[in-house]
Amino acid sequence: MKFDYGKEGIEITLNSNWKTTIIQPFKQSVIKNPIEAVSDAIKNPVGSPPLKSIVKNLKSIKSVCIAVSDATRPVPTHLILDGLLNELKDYGIQGKKIQILIANGLHRPTNKEELSRILGIVTASDVSIVNHNANDKKSLASLSITDLEDPIYISKFYYESDLKILTGYVEPHFFFGFSGGYKSVIPGLAGAETILANHSAEQIASPFARFGIYKNNPLPDHSSRLAKKIGVDFAINVCINESHEITQVAAGDLELVHKKLVDYQKKYIFKKIKEPFDIVICGNGGYPLDLNLYQAVKSMAIGEMGVKQGGTIISVNECREGVGKGQDKFKEIIFSEMSPEEIYNKILNKELVVPDQWQIQVLTRILMKSEIYVVSNMKEDKIGNIGLKYADTVEIAIEESLKKHGKDARILILPNGPLILPLLT
Repeated sequence: MKFDYGKEGIEITLNSNWKTTIIQPFKQSVIKNPIEAVSDAIKNPVGSPPLKSIVKNLKSIKSVCIAVSDATRPVPTHLILDGLLNELKDYGIQGKKIQILIANGLHRPTNKEELSRILGIVTASDVSIVNHNANDKKSLASLSITDLEDPIYISKFYYESDLKILTGYVEPHFFFGFSGGYKSVIPGLAGAETILANHSAEQIASPFARFGIYKNNPLPDHSSRLAKKIGVDFAINVCINESHEITQVAAGDLELVHKKLVDYQKKYIFKKIKEPFDIVICGNGGYPLDLNLYQAVKSMAIGEMGVKQGGTIISVNECREGVGKGQDKFKEIIFSEMSPEEIYNKILNKELVVPDQWQIQVLTRILMKSEIYVVSNMKEDKIGNIGLKYADTVEIAIEESLKKHGKDARILILPNGPLILPLLT
């Protein structure tokens, strides 16, 4: 069978004696002309005046900021930009008035090769392009808002622009419930301190901070409260399938756009299972989501949803960047020789407060439930010493797991990342 992995995928040979269940995404209709669909959505928005009316009401526009997803996200941003920039050009807005801001959050800066993939034919000669840096205080505005956390740090490029436009995509997220929406602002465009407040140990520990859960989830609640104060003039979000093709487009009021696409997602993302499995094989859906081990934790959280207590998760992610460029604290902790329990408790007790702690918090939570094999391009000595296990191939990982669980062990295979999630009924 084919399994999403890197840019090309890998083949897994299944033994007919293995008791396997394969769950793949439900079929979705693809939009044949996505650029036209983006333009139509801009002209016919949800809960908002058309973008043209917003531009007219602003009268004088010296700067437009368009926030876009960074290199770790598979959203076809270039298609959104084609439709959006054509619209802005029709309104007399083009060139260096337009600033495209890469919403890196605390991720490393997006490099030139990745910018080419994200932006398509749009270049720095056409518009201004800026990498958001959450640790660069000079590029951040500090906002004092009495009824919220004080201060809030947000990109000056975004906050000081006359017209603020967000783009992104909506799919299940392992602690935000769903990506897209206000997540593009916080953590996407926020300063490190504001991101740490949003991704605090207490909030990550919430039972509602899970894949596909939006109501009562403290992270999007916190993000939306802050983002409403910061301001969003217009939003364009999409949904995509396993081939990263656009299946839905919505534009207009950010909150209503996000709700519309979340409601759409809920029809397709869950597959009910009657009981947990002994072994779950899962990935992030291939490149760029499986870029590194840091991002691969998300796939392990998918496995957590379907594996039994004491079971085995086989995480299948290329990890062409290794642990992850710029993820120094994450790397330091996975090589700390501490037990998962010790790390998890240190984070909850605030003895360990560092960037990337949320990824470690989720990883150690899963390690306390099940063992995890890592199948990737990484070498065995690169995956840390806090409990992750190494296997050269998926087949070897399965055979090793069967030694623990027996030949009749039930195996769940999820080859397409977060586009389909097991839901225990």
